[in-house]
Amino acid sequence: MKDNGSNKVKILPITNLEKVALKNKIFNSVNKIERKKSRKGLTMAVTFSMMVLVGLSFYFYNEPTTSITDVVNTSEVTDFSKSDEVVLILGDGENLKIKEENSNINYSNSGKTLTIGKGREIEQETSRNSKTSYNTLIIPYGKRSKINLSDGTIVWLNSGSKLVYPVAFNGDRREIYLEGEAIFDVAHDKSHPFIVKSKDQEIEVLGTVFGVTSYTDEEAINTVLKSGSVQISYHNDPKTHKYADKIKITPGTKATYNKDTQGIVSEKVNVNNYFSWRDGVLVFQNNDLQYVINRISRYYNVEIEIANKELAKESFSGYLDLNEDIEKVIQNIAASTNMNYTIENDKIIIN
Repeated sequence: MKDNGSNKVKILPITNLEKVALKNKIFNSVNKIERKKSRKGLTMAVTFSMMVLVGLSFYFYNEPTTSITDVVNTSEVTDFSKSDEVVLILGDGENLKIKEENSNINYSNSGKTLTIGKGREIEQETSRNSKTSYNTLIIPYGKRSKINLSDGTIVWLNSGSKLVYPVAFNGDRREIYLEGEAIFDVAHDKSHPFIVKSKDQEIEVLGTVFGVTSYTDEEAINTVLKSGSVQISYHNDPKTHKYADKIKITPGTKATYNKDTQGIVSEKVNVNNYFSWRDGVLVFQNNDLQYVINRISRYYNVEIEIANKELAKESFSGYLDLNEDIEKVIQNIAASTNMNYTIENDKIIIN
């Protein structure tokens, strides 16, 4: 360790596994040197290679902090239909299956302690190898969850959703990544904007309540604002991930981004209709039947197929009580639409 007053530089040793990998690369490179080269030249090559080894060991422990985008891009694609339990993936790769009926998750202010349900406590590090540690919460079809992040922000996650977030927020921005649907009650911190990223958009807020629906199998991303203000940036070039279009919305507004046309539309809505799933109710107003069925299928984790494609385009309006069983919900839809249904091998077919 070298101490220059208040500035300290610490070079940490690399692991044995890293040494072996680096040495193999170095000596493979050395072996390619033509035999006719002098012993002196070979000695210089080995000396240079060993200098590279030392330099790389320093770099490994001083490279920039891993961004949340890097974490998302290197994670596996999630199949939300293949599990019936909420899964929390810790920064060290450990998978925690949350079997408790109450899947609420609460982080301490430091992020080092998280509590699952009524009393299951987990201790974890907020960083690994000088890099920010990220957790991933996966909510399968048929489940929902609530999480209190370390900054005090509360997130309600709907079925078929994934949230990637740092154990503890560091830096100038509080960034999280969402796939699926969630409601956010963001803790106010003027000097540290809260950023919600998804595949095609980025939302920046200071402290507010809003909802985001960003499922990969749907053509639109919806952002609904209940209070405060948000600025939404949309990707115009997925390859460069540049945000060319921006829009600010006010309370009581829904902004919709069409992934295919890249068009943006905002309109005044009844915000409570978009937050009702948190309380076990789905509210629809002139939504096509396919949209309605997609929501129900995720919520109950039941496969539902609309055999009649024209019927799938018909509009539906009404309230659905999700505390009732799936067949009762389908019956309520059938009562107000021109449809019939059959149940075959745990699959509902609408025609």
